[in-house]
Amino acid sequence: MTIALTQMRFSAATEPLFGVFHLNVAPGEVVALIGPSGVGKTTLLRMIAGLEPGYDGRILIGGAPVNVAPPPGFVFQDARLLPWLDAAANLRAVRPGMTDTEVEELLARVGLAGLGAAFPRQLSGGMQRRLGLARAISVNPGLLLLDEPFVSLDRAVVADLQALFRTIFAAENPTVILVSHDPEDAARLADRVVILADRPLRIAADLRLTGTGADRSPQDVARLVETILTAQLEVRR
Repeated sequence: MTIALTQMRFSAATEPLFGVFHLNVAPGEVVALIGPSGVGKTTLLRMIAGLEPGYDGRILIGGAPVNVAPPPGFVFQDARLLPWLDAAANLRAVRPGMTDTEVEELLARVGLAGLGAAFPRQLSGGMQRRLGLARAISVNPGLLLLDEPFVSLDRAVVADLQALFRTIFAAENPTVILVSHDPEDAARLADRVVILADRPLRIAADLRLTGTGADRSPQDVARLVETILTAQLEVRR
């Protein structure tokens, strides 16, 4: 994936959100975007997903512009499930034609076996995020955009979800862009951390992390968190 932007603003009267901005993401790479609230992380995800058309520049997915490339799987921070549909119907809403067997197998992969008839209100916050991940996989398991997927969840639930994400990553080898405010999320999941700053938005640091998320010990995670925090501190100076 290649992202090359020259300018993006919300109106002619506002300063550009992005200036000259270049980011390349290799196939199968898990890249975490970290930066302060309002810097433009979610907007960048929406641009990659083709949901934010008002910019100058180009975004290529597998060599194709976003408007013709297959849509990515998008995991939103608030799940965005359709409350009037059960879990199975929520999956079919984004991928019509799924058989009962396909639905059951996908729900089982994310730890929701037997819950196809459950409505979102009957699911916990963590279970709703699992269903959101299942929906994203059903759309495109090869490219996943994750927008703060662990926000507002307690750490025990986060740990379970992160283990699930690592399992999915190992099975599908997707290209992943993860937006997070928490360096620990990046240290547990990402191959690379891109620290964003300023307005217009710029890449302030680009860190290659050692090892892979599935193989990192608690000591490795703690060391990588310290590395990321140090880089963020340097950016603020």
